[in-house]
Parts: sequence; C-alpha cells; structure tokens
Amino acid sequence: MEILETIIDFIQNQILGMKWLNEFLGNILSGLGIDLNTRLGGSIQFFIYDVIKITILLCVLIFIISYIQSYFHLKEVRKY
Repeated sequence: MEILETIIDFIQNQILGMKWLNEFLGNILSGLGIDLNTRLGGSIQFFIYDVIKITILLCVLIFIISYIQSYFHLKEVRKY
C-alpha cells in the first residue's frame, strides 16, 4: 500500500504539479545570481514557471481535443 501512495504522490507532485520545472527554474535563476527569497526573485520565478506550465498544458489540451475531433466527421456530427 505504501508503494501505491508513493506512486500517486510522485504523479501528483512531479508530473501534474510540475514541481520538477519549478526546481529547475529555481536552479537556473540562482545560477544567474537572482535571490529567490526576495519578492522580485520569487515573482520572476513564479512568472516564468506559470508561463511555461500554462503553455505546456494548453498544448496538451489542444492535442487531445484535435485527436478526438479527428474521429468525428462533420457529416456525422450534423446528423446528430
């Protein structure tokens, strides 16, 4: 049961929550000399993280919707 909880926690935090992206951006910005503990540094990290995350999620959503729509032809939809 503990293994299942670990797998679910990993999927929720690392894949869906994109925690890896936040940590990666934090490392890059720290390497550039930006202090992430200040308001400006935290804001920059949050902004870049959100822009990338929203772009990835929109691309995945558009791909899934396009894939589903490819199975429904216009003539069939008009019949319904």
